Amino acid sequence: MPLLHLFLVAIVQGLTEFLPISSSGHLILLPNLTGLNDQGQVIDVAVHVGTLFAVVLYFWQDVRQALTGLPRLLIGRTDTQGACLALLLLIASVPVIGFGLILHLTELDSEMRSIKVIGWAMLIFGVVLYWADQIGPSKKQDSDWNLQDAMVIGVWQAVALIPGTSRSGITITGARFLGYARKDAAKVSMLMSIPTIFASGVFLGTEAAMTANMAALRDGLIAALLAFVAALLALSLMMRLLRSVSFTPYVIYRIALGVVLLVIAYS
Repeated sequence: MPLLHLFLVAIVQGLTEFLPISSSGHLILLPNLTGLNDQGQVIDVAVHVGTLFAVVLYFWQDVRQALTGLPRLLIGRTDTQGACLALLLLIASVPVIGFGLILHLTELDSEMRSIKVIGWAMLIFGVVLYWADQIGPSKKQDSDWNLQDAMVIGVWQAVALIPGTSRSGITITGARFLGYARKDAAKVSMLMSIPTIFASGVFLGTEAAMTANMAALRDGLIAALLAFVAALLALSLMMRLLRSVSFTPYVIYRIALGVVLLVIAYS
């Protein structure tokens, strides 16, 4: 694959994975709007792995805590903060993994990869994000995350399987409705992305590895590195801006892009 194509895919994935503007939607739009060939499953998996490493590095203290608590959880104990965090992350991941498998096995995921679906999802869920951000109280912190909230936000996360919805956007929306402050809602959303991206990477990566050759693996490594850098920069910037800026700029972008896509789809 040409280096420019790899660069575009990696940058698009890296910049949009953790911003509430839908990375999957942008990756689907890239070949549709530019005329480039679809990047294929190997590159899709690679750029997701790159973003996974970015969020793990950024939230390493929390990730390490969950990893150290995982052995306690495996023997049925939740008597440490790490074990509790690991349990919450696993519970929050069940709906999206379950619905994801259903959509993949029924091939409904392929049927939803259209400009029309992405346009409506961008528009509708952008408005819902704005609504949640405006009316949601800011009384909860990430340390207040509990089992009930994990289940609720986990269901919200499953909605992100609709292209254009945005996994981070919809989970932040759910967290804001539950009363989490902006930065804390974003942190919960980012931590939830780790098991989700990992599960998706393992599932799709296993399929992709069966047909991958050395050239594809080389391209995947380049794309993963570029996506890692872009994702780390985007994540750092968003978390810093949330100290003083709302989600409105992302909402405006979503609505504008959604309107443009719908005009294209219906023209």
